[in-house]
Amino acid sequence: MTDTTNARSDASDAAPKADRPWLFRTYAGHSTASASNELYRGNLAKGQTGLSVAFDLPTQTGYDSDHELAKGEVGKVGVPISHLGDMRALFDNIPLEQMNTSMTINATAPWLLALYIAVAEEQGADVTALQGTVQNDIIKEYLSRGTYVCPPRPSLRMITDVAAYTREHLPKWNPMNVCSYHLQEAGATPEQELAFALATAIAVLDDLKEKVPTEAFPAMVGRISFFVNAGIRFVTEMCKMRAFVELWDEITRERYGVEEAKFRRFRYGVQVNSLGLTEQQPENNVYRILIEMLAVTLSKNARARAVQLPAWNEALGLPRPFDQQWSLRMQQILAYETDLLEYDDLFDQNPAVDRKVAALKKGALDELKTLDGMGGAIEAIEYMKSRLVEANAERITKIEGGETVVVGVNRWTVGEPSPLTAGDGSIMKSDPAAEADQIDRLEAWRAHRDEAAVQTALANLRAACTSNENVMPASIAAAKAGATTGEWGDVVRAVFGQYRGPTGVSSNPSNRTEGLEDIRAEVDRVTAALGRKPKFLVGKPGLDGHSNGAEQIAARARDVGMDIEYEGIRLTPSEIVDAAVRDGADVVGLSILSGSHLPLISELMDRMRDAGLGQTPVVVGGIIPDEDAKSLLAMGVARVYTPKDFELNRIMFDIVALIDPTTQTPAS
Repeated sequence: MTDTTNARSDASDAAPKADRPWLFRTYAGHSTASASNELYRGNLAKGQTGLSVAFDLPTQTGYDSDHELAKGEVGKVGVPISHLGDMRALFDNIPLEQMNTSMTINATAPWLLALYIAVAEEQGADVTALQGTVQNDIIKEYLSRGTYVCPPRPSLRMITDVAAYTREHLPKWNPMNVCSYHLQEAGATPEQELAFALATAIAVLDDLKEKVPTEAFPAMVGRISFFVNAGIRFVTEMCKMRAFVELWDEITRERYGVEEAKFRRFRYGVQVNSLGLTEQQPENNVYRILIEMLAVTLSKNARARAVQLPAWNEALGLPRPFDQQWSLRMQQILAYETDLLEYDDLFDQNPAVDRKVAALKKGALDELKTLDGMGGAIEAIEYMKSRLVEANAERITKIEGGETVVVGVNRWTVGEPSPLTAGDGSIMKSDPAAEADQIDRLEAWRAHRDEAAVQTALANLRAACTSNENVMPASIAAAKAGATTGEWGDVVRAVFGQYRGPTGVSSNPSNRTEGLEDIRAEVDRVTAALGRKPKFLVGKPGLDGHSNGAEQIAARARDVGMDIEYEGIRLTPSEIVDAAVRDGADVVGLSILSGSHLPLISELMDRMRDAGLGQTPVVVGGIIPDEDAKSLLAMGVARVYTPKDFELNRIMFDIVALIDPTTQTPAS
């Protein structure tokens, strides 16, 4: 990183030594490994100082690119990595020994780290010098992101296997990045974000303590890092970060007896909030991103070690390289043009800040006490999931009612058309041929490898999983032998089992009545006409685990009186159609945020017609460009909803109208 010792100071002619800036990152990866490599090298040339790798959903969930569940998902939300050859291409001409790489990978973290190590060794790197982070936080996947593979206990075992391995072989590597980012995206309050993240770290450290020598444990505590979210209420978010610092210091000192201050330091990276980015007036997102960045940079004692910013158009689709450059330049201007890095903490001994930090800490400690009483984070997953769904419902209700102001959404909605979104060039379109190309190269890889060596390596991996042996050495050996991501995933699924996470949506209506009277009356009228409650089936086809929207639709439909069946995430189109037949669904609601809506919905509509459900209305929600929305409607989809459609009651009225037997509303 560049030192800023020559930064300007207005206080004296002799400029004080300024702090070094945080790592500048952009979260990136798409289409293919070679295309992502080109993007990475371009970003590094523009002044980015670290890499943050986004993997596609098949890679995140342990499937090869040609698996049935991977259809339509390959290369959409990140880069597909199916084997060692893909990882080589991803980091071609990027010397890993000189790089600081963050890999946003959780369930398959042991495997992706194994591939990374194998490529570093091929490059001739000193593996002990490798620097970076593997997220490796599976608990938040059960709560908010959905890319889990195995049940909680074996997943925790693999997390700490990775940590124990890095202690011995990659001493500069951060083996776990406790991720509270997606908790806030799922609606967590600041207190919940603090408590659930800290409970996750406690669960990991309690398990890790049994796997490393006693004298090495404090240093391992010091290697745990965090990845957080910063929302638009930036004073609260800044105080949250100061609360994180103080709580982590107290926990590591009091619970684990860590004496050295450097091992108690709260180290975190951040991506600022994407949940609050709007499809309406998207130019406003530039200001939101900048203000949110201040929350994690202004307070020196709680400053992020790495920052990655979303792009202004992420609510519209896939950002272009220019959009990522724009976000990078925000960081560079703050770090190099302002005098922020020249001063001590601006908020020490500020009474308003101290009061807010104390209040956040109390709320978090109360929640932690509840979790401890339930046996810790692993045992409390269902409780935490339900808390997030409730908190998100309250957040949405406040936006719907205008209590929470969102500029351009529920206030000041009239404005000039944005020149940024003129035409269809405001987002990058994924290459439709990329999936076929990836599958062709995967088949070629399988055809040219030493199959006997692969099977031996997979057998050794299976043996490691069934014993108490650390899974990392066998995973690295399998990577070098040529095993694929799906084959690694098949082994851990076979040994540890496959998990089906809680939805967080109970079958019991909430006690809320305010604002629901009109839509409840309409549901009652249709119920009388049908002779039963309207049956609404909700599910998520494909591998996208972002279930927040589907959960809120299901919860609101339940609360207004519909008979709701929420099937959860990671479903094939055939499974959804089978459920619609089984339940006699009056309407089917689908949520897809990964960009895979066209192929998945096309297959589903064909299967609906084949099953005799061609007249059953299908509604679809997600990050769907206007052009794609037209294509979905042409397929026979009855309604398409995007992030701009935040009024859930209006959506409920639409759905009831589609069901109403007394009207002539067509199903397509």
